[in-house]
Amino acid sequence: MLSAGALFAFGVIAAVMYLPHTGGRTRWARSIRKTLPVTLFAIAALVAGAPMLLVAALGLSALGDFALSRDGTKAFLIGMVSFACAHIAYIAVMLVLGAELDILQWPFMAGMLALGLSTEWWLRPHTAGLKWPVRAYVGIILAMGLVALGLPGARNVALWGAMLFVISDMILSIESFVLAFDDPRRRWAGKLVWITYICAQIGLFWGLGAL
Repeated sequence: MLSAGALFAFGVIAAVMYLPHTGGRTRWARSIRKTLPVTLFAIAALVAGAPMLLVAALGLSALGDFALSRDGTKAFLIGMVSFACAHIAYIAVMLVLGAELDILQWPFMAGMLALGLSTEWWLRPHTAGLKWPVRAYVGIILAMGLVALGLPGARNVALWGAMLFVISDMILSIESFVLAFDDPRRRWAGKLVWITYICAQIGLFWGLGAL
């Protein structure tokens, strides 16, 4: 059995190798490439004896990666639900590790709430029949970001991971709902989503105790 460090390293390599394929056609080979990195992170966390909630969060994220690599509204919804459950698992891990918000952090909390309200304002007109699932998802990931603000100082890597996850999902929302299918900016948006997403997972993996 490979060590947790080796599995993590292979996951990072797999993530870098997938980057050129972010805008590729929907194929099984692409789906496997996209799913592999965070799957390896989940296995690495399991081998390292990390909290099972962290393993579950990574595993659910990998399921979300696979679903979002496929076409259709059903696959998109499965991906959204998978990531929502992953965020809930991350919240649970953070609370177990002692995350506790301080009133002195109110400017950051206000900023997160303002971000959620502004997202409702600009994103809602583009979501059509997915309005309520998207609203619920935005609420859950912002809750994850808020809880991450209360992590002990030694867990700052996880805090940055959580913030990067929020940024990644904001870019993904623009790519999925706002940009036209033939908009050339989609190519760069997809790469930015992947880079920020993988860095987010690395931060959460590392900061919540897998290594």
